[in-house]
Amino acid sequence: MAQKYFNDSFDRISEEKRNRILSIAVSEFANRGFTSANTNTIAQKAGISVGSLYKYFETKEDFFLTAVHHGVSQLEKALESVLLEEVGLFGKIEKILRIIQIHSRENQDIIRLYNEMTSESNSELINRLSSELESISAKCYTQIIDLAKKEGVVPAGANTSIYAFLLDNIFMSLQFSYATEYYKERMRIYLGNDIFERDEDVIAGVMQFIRAAFGGGN
Repeated sequence: MAQKYFNDSFDRISEEKRNRILSIAVSEFANRGFTSANTNTIAQKAGISVGSLYKYFETKEDFFLTAVHHGVSQLEKALESVLLEEVGLFGKIEKILRIIQIHSRENQDIIRLYNEMTSESNSELINRLSSELESISAKCYTQIIDLAKKEGVVPAGANTSIYAFLLDNIFMSLQFSYATEYYKERMRIYLGNDIFERDEDVIAGVMQFIRAAFGGGN
Protein backbone atom coordinates (compact mmCIF):
# COMPACT_ATOMS: atom_id res chain seq x y z
CA MET A 1 0.00 0.00 0.00
CA ALA A 2 1.52 3.34 -1.08
CA GLN A 3 0.08 5.16 1.91
CA LYS A 4 -1.71 3.91 4.99
CA TYR A 5 -4.87 5.49 6.32
CA PHE A 6 -5.02 3.74 9.68
CA ASN A 7 -3.33 4.04 13.05
CA ASP A 8 -0.63 1.69 14.33
CA SER A 9 -3.19 0.11 16.67
CA PHE A 10 -4.89 -1.45 13.63
CA ASP A 11 -1.62 -3.19 12.75
CA ARG A 12 -1.39 -4.66 16.22
CA ILE A 13 -4.63 -6.62 16.12
CA SER A 14 -4.72 -10.10 14.60
CA GLU A 15 -4.81 -10.55 10.84
CA GLU A 16 -8.08 -12.45 11.16
CA LYS A 17 -9.68 -9.51 12.99
CA ARG A 18 -8.35 -6.97 10.49
CA ASN A 19 -9.67 -8.97 7.56
CA ARG A 20 -13.05 -9.42 9.26
CA ILE A 21 -13.44 -5.69 9.86
CA LEU A 22 -12.37 -4.77 6.34
CA SER A 23 -14.50 -7.43 4.64
CA ILE A 24 -17.58 -6.15 6.47
CA ALA A 25 -16.62 -2.57 5.62
CA VAL A 26 -16.20 -3.43 1.94
CA SER A 27 -19.71 -4.90 1.88
CA GLU A 28 -21.27 -1.94 3.71
CA PHE A 29 -19.57 0.72 1.59
CA ALA A 30 -20.22 -1.20 -1.63
CA ASN A 31 -23.92 -1.68 -0.99
CA ARG A 32 -24.74 1.66 0.66
CA GLY A 33 -22.13 4.05 -0.70
CA PHE A 34 -19.72 6.18 1.27
CA THR A 35 -22.25 8.73 2.51
CA SER A 36 -24.94 6.27 3.62
CA ALA A 37 -22.64 3.57 5.01
CA ASN A 38 -23.04 3.27 8.79
CA THR A 39 -19.92 2.77 10.88
CA ASN A 40 -22.08 1.65 13.82
CA THR A 41 -23.44 -1.17 11.68
CA ILE A 42 -19.95 -2.17 10.58
CA ALA A 43 -18.68 -2.20 14.17
CA GLN A 44 -21.64 -4.25 15.37
CA LYS A 45 -21.26 -6.85 12.61
CA ALA A 46 -17.51 -7.03 13.26
CA GLY A 47 -18.05 -7.56 16.98
CA ILE A 48 -16.20 -4.43 18.11
CA SER A 49 -17.21 -1.11 19.62
CA VAL A 50 -17.45 2.08 17.58
CA GLY A 51 -14.88 3.54 19.96
CA SER A 52 -12.42 0.82 18.98
CA LEU A 53 -13.12 1.50 15.32
CA TYR A 54 -12.10 5.12 15.72
CA LYS A 55 -8.96 4.12 17.55
CA TYR A 56 -7.99 2.36 14.34
CA PHE A 57 -9.14 5.10 11.94
CA GLU A 58 -9.15 8.85 12.51
CA THR A 59 -12.11 9.47 10.20
CA LYS A 60 -14.76 7.69 8.16
CA GLU A 61 -12.83 8.77 5.07
CA ASP A 62 -9.71 6.96 6.29
CA PHE A 63 -11.79 3.86 7.01
CA PHE A 64 -13.24 3.97 3.48
CA LEU A 65 -9.83 4.44 1.91
CA THR A 66 -8.43 1.48 3.82
CA ALA A 67 -11.37 -0.69 2.78
CA VAL A 68 -10.91 0.25 -0.88
CA HIS A 69 -7.20 -0.56 -0.75
CA HIS A 70 -7.94 -3.88 0.96
CA GLY A 71 -10.37 -4.88 -1.75
CA VAL A 72 -8.59 -3.63 -4.84
CA SER A 73 -5.14 -4.84 -3.74
CA GLN A 74 -6.31 -8.44 -4.03
CA LEU A 75 -6.97 -8.03 -7.74
CA GLU A 76 -3.81 -5.98 -8.22
CA LYS A 77 -1.66 -8.78 -6.82
CA ALA A 78 -3.20 -11.22 -9.27
CA LEU A 79 -2.67 -8.85 -12.19
CA GLU A 80 0.91 -8.04 -11.25
CA SER A 81 1.72 -11.76 -11.21
CA VAL A 82 0.91 -11.83 -14.93
CA LEU A 83 4.00 -9.69 -15.56
CA LEU A 84 6.14 -12.63 -14.46
CA GLU A 85 4.50 -15.05 -16.89
CA GLU A 86 6.70 -16.30 -19.74
CA VAL A 87 4.15 -15.46 -22.41
CA GLY A 88 3.82 -12.70 -24.99
CA LEU A 89 1.54 -9.66 -25.01
CA PHE A 90 -1.61 -11.45 -26.10
CA GLY A 91 -0.96 -14.36 -23.75
CA LYS A 92 -0.71 -11.90 -20.87
CA ILE A 93 -3.88 -10.08 -21.89
CA GLU A 94 -5.82 -13.35 -22.14
CA LYS A 95 -4.63 -14.36 -18.66
CA ILE A 96 -5.78 -10.98 -17.29
CA LEU A 97 -9.20 -11.44 -18.90
CA ARG A 98 -9.59 -14.86 -17.27
CA ILE A 99 -8.51 -13.45 -13.89
CA ILE A 100 -11.13 -10.71 -14.25
CA GLN A 101 -13.90 -13.21 -15.01
CA ILE A 102 -13.09 -15.32 -11.96
CA HIS A 103 -12.20 -12.55 -9.50
CA SER A 104 -15.16 -10.31 -10.36
CA ARG A 105 -17.65 -13.10 -9.75
CA GLU A 106 -16.03 -14.24 -6.52
CA ASN A 107 -15.55 -10.73 -5.13
CA GLN A 108 -18.59 -8.78 -6.26
CA ASP A 109 -18.62 -6.52 -3.20
CA ILE A 110 -15.04 -5.44 -3.96
CA ILE A 111 -15.89 -4.58 -7.57
CA ARG A 112 -19.06 -2.75 -6.51
CA LEU A 113 -16.93 -0.82 -4.02
CA TYR A 114 -14.50 0.12 -6.78
CA ASN A 115 -17.46 1.19 -8.93
CA GLU A 116 -18.84 3.21 -6.01
CA MET A 117 -15.48 4.91 -5.68
CA THR A 118 -15.50 5.99 -9.34
CA SER A 119 -18.96 7.55 -8.98
CA GLU A 120 -18.41 9.14 -5.55
CA SER A 121 -19.14 12.88 -5.55
CA ASN A 122 -16.56 13.62 -2.84
CA SER A 123 -13.78 15.03 -5.03
CA GLU A 124 -11.24 15.21 -2.21
CA LEU A 125 -11.75 11.54 -1.45
CA ILE A 126 -11.37 10.58 -5.10
CA ASN A 127 -8.23 12.64 -5.52
CA ARG A 128 -6.65 10.80 -2.59
CA LEU A 129 -7.46 7.46 -4.17
CA SER A 130 -7.07 7.79 -7.91
CA SER A 131 -3.39 8.67 -8.13
CA GLU A 132 -2.45 5.66 -5.98
CA LEU A 133 -4.80 3.00 -7.31
CA GLU A 134 -4.69 3.86 -11.00
CA SER A 135 -0.91 4.32 -11.07
CA ILE A 136 -0.48 0.64 -10.17
CA SER A 137 -2.49 -0.65 -13.13
CA ALA A 138 -1.02 2.04 -15.40
CA LYS A 139 2.50 0.88 -14.56
CA CYS A 140 1.57 -2.77 -15.14
CA TYR A 141 -0.04 -2.22 -18.54
CA THR A 142 2.64 0.25 -19.67
CA GLN A 143 5.32 -2.36 -18.96
CA ILE A 144 3.41 -4.99 -20.93
CA ILE A 145 2.99 -2.74 -23.95
CA ASP A 146 6.57 -1.41 -23.88
CA LEU A 147 7.87 -4.97 -23.90
CA ALA A 148 5.57 -5.84 -26.80
CA LYS A 149 6.92 -2.84 -28.74
CA LYS A 150 10.48 -4.06 -28.23
CA GLU A 151 9.43 -7.49 -29.48
CA GLY A 152 7.77 -5.98 -32.55
CA VAL A 153 4.26 -7.15 -31.62
CA VAL A 154 2.99 -3.58 -31.21
CA PRO A 155 4.04 -0.89 -33.73
CA ALA A 156 7.13 0.99 -32.55
CA GLY A 157 5.39 4.33 -33.06
CA ALA A 158 2.38 3.40 -30.91
CA ASN A 159 1.57 5.72 -28.01
CA THR A 160 2.20 3.47 -25.01
CA SER A 161 0.20 5.63 -22.61
CA ILE A 162 -2.87 5.71 -24.86
CA TYR A 163 -2.68 1.95 -25.43
CA ALA A 164 -2.40 1.31 -21.68
CA PHE A 165 -5.30 3.65 -20.92
CA LEU A 166 -7.62 2.05 -23.46
CA LEU A 167 -6.63 -1.45 -22.38
CA ASP A 168 -7.42 -0.56 -18.77
CA ASN A 169 -10.82 0.76 -19.82
CA ILE A 170 -11.65 -2.58 -21.44
CA PHE A 171 -10.60 -4.43 -18.29
CA MET A 172 -12.53 -2.07 -16.00
CA SER A 173 -15.69 -2.36 -18.07
CA LEU A 174 -15.50 -6.16 -17.91
CA GLN A 175 -14.95 -6.08 -14.13
CA PHE A 176 -18.10 -4.02 -13.66
CA SER A 177 -20.02 -6.19 -16.15
CA TYR A 178 -19.48 -9.32 -14.06
CA ALA A 179 -20.27 -7.69 -10.71
CA THR A 180 -22.70 -4.75 -10.92
CA GLU A 181 -26.34 -4.91 -11.97
CA TYR A 182 -26.30 -1.97 -14.39
CA TYR A 183 -23.26 -3.23 -16.27
CA LYS A 184 -24.57 -6.80 -16.24
CA GLU A 185 -27.76 -5.67 -17.94
CA ARG A 186 -25.77 -3.55 -20.38
CA MET A 187 -23.69 -6.60 -21.32
CA ARG A 188 -26.85 -8.68 -21.86
CA ILE A 189 -28.29 -6.01 -24.17
CA TYR A 190 -25.20 -6.03 -26.36
CA LEU A 191 -24.24 -9.70 -26.20
CA GLY A 192 -27.38 -11.67 -25.33
CA ASN A 193 -29.13 -12.91 -22.21
CA ASP A 194 -26.97 -16.02 -22.04
CA ILE A 195 -23.65 -14.18 -22.25
CA PHE A 196 -22.67 -15.07 -18.68
CA GLU A 197 -22.76 -18.73 -19.66
CA ARG A 198 -20.43 -18.08 -22.62
CA ASP A 199 -17.15 -17.03 -21.05
CA GLU A 200 -15.03 -18.43 -23.87
CA ASP A 201 -16.99 -16.40 -26.42
CA VAL A 202 -16.21 -13.25 -24.44
CA ILE A 203 -12.51 -14.13 -24.27
CA ALA A 204 -12.37 -14.92 -28.00
CA GLY A 205 -14.21 -11.75 -29.00
CA VAL A 206 -12.17 -9.42 -26.82
CA MET A 207 -8.91 -11.02 -27.95
CA GLN A 208 -9.92 -10.67 -31.61
CA PHE A 209 -10.67 -6.99 -31.05
CA ILE A 210 -7.41 -6.34 -29.18
CA ARG A 211 -5.27 -8.18 -31.73
CA ALA A 212 -6.75 -6.07 -34.52
CA ALA A 213 -6.40 -2.84 -32.51
CA PHE A 214 -2.77 -3.61 -31.59
CA GLY A 215 -1.71 -4.35 -35.13
CA GLY A 216 -2.71 -7.99 -35.54
CA GLY A 217 0.47 -9.46 -34.09
CA ASN A 218 0.71 -13.02 -32.80
